[in-house]
This record gives sequence, C-alpha cells and structure tokens, in this order.
Amino acid sequence: MVEKLTKDFRSVWGNCLSTIKDIVEEEAYETWFVPIVPVALEDNTLIIQLPSHLYYESLEEHYVNVLKSVIKKELGPSGKLKYKIVMEQQPDPSQSRTITLPSHNRPAVSNPPTLAPIDVYNTSNREIPDPFILPGIQKHKIPSNLVDTLTFDNYVEGDCNRLARSAGWAISKNPGKTSFNPLFIYSDVGLGKTHLVNAIGVQTKINFPDKTVVYVSSDTFYQQYIEAIKTKNLNDFLWFYQAVDMLIIDDIQFIAGGKGKTQEAFFHIFNSLHQNNKQIIITADKSPVEISGFEPRLLNRFKWGLTADLQVPDLETRIAIINKKLENNGITFPKEVVDYLALRITSNTREMEGAMIAILAQASLNHRAITVELAKEMVDKYVKTNAKEISIEYIQKIICDYFKISTEAINARTRKREIVQARQLSMYFAKKYTKLPLSLIGAYCGNKDHATVLHACRTINNLYETEKKMKMYVDDIDKKMKI
Repeated sequence: MVEKLTKDFRSVWGNCLSTIKDIVEEEAYETWFVPIVPVALEDNTLIIQLPSHLYYESLEEHYVNVLKSVIKKELGPSGKLKYKIVMEQQPDPSQSRTITLPSHNRPAVSNPPTLAPIDVYNTSNREIPDPFILPGIQKHKIPSNLVDTLTFDNYVEGDCNRLARSAGWAISKNPGKTSFNPLFIYSDVGLGKTHLVNAIGVQTKINFPDKTVVYVSSDTFYQQYIEAIKTKNLNDFLWFYQAVDMLIIDDIQFIAGGKGKTQEAFFHIFNSLHQNNKQIIITADKSPVEISGFEPRLLNRFKWGLTADLQVPDLETRIAIINKKLENNGITFPKEVVDYLALRITSNTREMEGAMIAILAQASLNHRAITVELAKEMVDKYVKTNAKEISIEYIQKIICDYFKISTEAINARTRKREIVQARQLSMYFAKKYTKLPLSLIGAYCGNKDHATVLHACRTINNLYETEKKMKMYVDDIDKKMKI
C-alpha cells in the first residue's frame, strides 16, 4: 500500500485512463474522460478536476462502476476519488466534493455542488465561441435570433390562446421568477406557437435590455451539439447556453428518439438555468404526456411549470387574425372575402396568410378585382385546407346571410317559422356536406338531438319536392355553398 501512496498522481490517472479506454466506447472516452485533469494524490485519494457540473453528474450516473474498478486497481480497496468542479479557470474549494467508493454500486456523495453563474463572454478572459457561428463562415454576433416583427401587438388573442398568451406576458415582465418556468406550449402546426414565443422574447428584451434572450430551433440545437462534439468544444457549447437569461427552444420533439446525448446535454442546461432562476420556454407539437422518445427525467421537468395548448381559433378570432395581418401590411380586403377566408381555412393560420398573398399577387399581376370568386380560386389552388369539406360554421354563415338573420338567432330557442326553417336547412346541408355525426350536427344547431336532425332532413327533402319556394331556397344556397 505504501508503494501505491508514493505513486505520482499523473501516472495513477494515466493508468486509469488506459484501463477506461478499453472499457468504454471511444466517443464516450473522448467526451467524458479526456477533458479530466488529475490534480493531486493525497492520503490514497486521487483528486481530479472536472470542467463542469455536467461531467460530475454524467460520471456519477453512467461511469461510477468504471471509476470504482480502476481506482481499486490502482490504489487498492481503500482508494478514494475527489472531484474538483471548476466552472471558471480558478478552482473554487467550496465546489470540491469527496466520493468514497464503497462496496455497493453507487458512490457515497455529499450534496452536489451548486452551479456557479458564468459570464459567457468573459470566462477567464477568454471569449467562449458562439454556437450560432458555423466554421468557415465569417463570425458575427446573433444577439437573440428573434424575429422582431413577431410581437404581442400583432398577436391576436382569443379563447384558443388566452392562457398561453397571458402566461407569456407575465413572463416578459418577470422572467424566471414566475411559476411558469418552464413554459411548455404545444399545438398542431400553424397555430401560432413560434409567433407567441418570439413575442415573449421580444417583449422581454424591451423590458430588460441587458438580459440575454436566445431563440433556437431544436434542429439547430442538435446540429450545434454535434459540431461541439466534433471540435471538442462541448464545454463552450454548454457554457454558452447555461449563461443565457431566457432560452426559447422551438419544436423540442425533433431531439426525441435516438438523440440521447443531445437530450443529456439539454437536461443539464435545463437544470442549470432552472436552478439559477433563468427562464425556459419550450414548444412542441404534442403535450408532455403524449410526446414520445424523451428520457423520463426530462419529460418530468417539462411538467414543472405551466403546460398550455393553442387550440384552433374560432371564427371570430380567425376574422380578427386576417384583419390584423391586412392592417399590418396596409391592405384592405372586402368584408365578404375576409369572411370567406375565415370560414374556409379553419385549422391553420399560416394557410390564411398564404391565401392572402396568393390573392394579392393575382389581383396585382393580372389586374383583377379582389372578390370571393378570386379568393376561391386561390384557396382551391394553393392552400391545403378543408375547402372540399365544408365546415358547419360556413354553412350557417351562408344560410344566415341568405335569410338576413344572425347566427345567434339560428341557434336560439324559438318556434318562429323563419328561424326554424333556417335551422332545418343548416342541419340538411351539414348532413350533406360534412362528415359530422348527427348528434354533433344537432349540438351545433341549437343543441338538438340526432332524431331532430333526421326529422329536419326529411322535412327539407319533402318540401323540396312539393314547394317551389323551398326548391329555390335549397338550389340558391347550394350554389353559394360551392363558390
């Protein structure tokens, strides 16, 4: 044993590395063991210096048995290992923790060190590389990667997004200090996730100009991580993200599945930011309970704050969205064109914008008036919508306009002949043009049951065969329905 105590700490660690290299995969060896620096050998305890808290947790979680075996081999059964975790180039004794390697699988560890704040642009007087700068491309600073035009001012609030928008506004006034950390926003594509998180970031920069806000897509984050591994700059990559005040990561689902190492890096970045009251905002296409391919510990953290969904906007909100986009661009459309777009494009606000651009292009290039007929051409040609599957909202709007009554009246409890007739026509055309079950059609049309819907359809069919006036109503409405 005396012989082992007189060994040089560098040779002890060198022998440990030789053994470790034969045990673990090459990538793991290069990533987690090569950056470790031996510091001293005191009282049969090898002291090694780790570059970050990430290394501490990874070694503890994944490589304890490896370290246990090599330390025993080099220093005997009583050998110990002490970590010095140095976040800046000057060691901090308060961050040192002793790990005794007992007989059981996991080491006895005192309280894990607290991650110290890091200045990403002034760590030991050395500038940390910005992961947004790709090799071979002229370097330039990207302050936040936010789109400045995506603000709260042009984000239309409705029942479909009120919770998420309110939480985002509260965060922008007090980032990292609310109970909405992390804020997890999910929805189908085209419902405004990216706009909302950009608005939160932009407003935060207005309220707190000195705070570092970074928006990044998960695909970009993944590519940056791969580049950091290749160039052996993983520490710099981690330090960069651990130093920001607000991290917005969009479409987190793209690092699910087989990207385990990327998830591990994000896990430690998440922990560091959360522990230091830094704001985290995440978007996805599914809720945390539905999303697959993530480690359970990461999914659990997604649920720590607020989870909010963005739903399909209702007709009133869709009209407001179209009008806001037109207003922001100094453009006006006839009301009937706005109504047509809002009624026909029900599930994707991006497609609304695409339809408006197509209409404007046709009107400008071909000197055509902006009409419902032109709008229909563009919607059918350029936009993937449910144009072929007419919505019940659209049916009710056409019928109400035809009879000059309000949509509220058609669903009201009344026995007035004109209202009952309009309601029955709504049920008739809903059964003809939608795939909705009769019970749901009834719910939309005055909260009636399926038997009432069947009765209404039979009544309209009978009147169509026997009354010229009803035949005219049905034929006229049917033509308008197909415009």
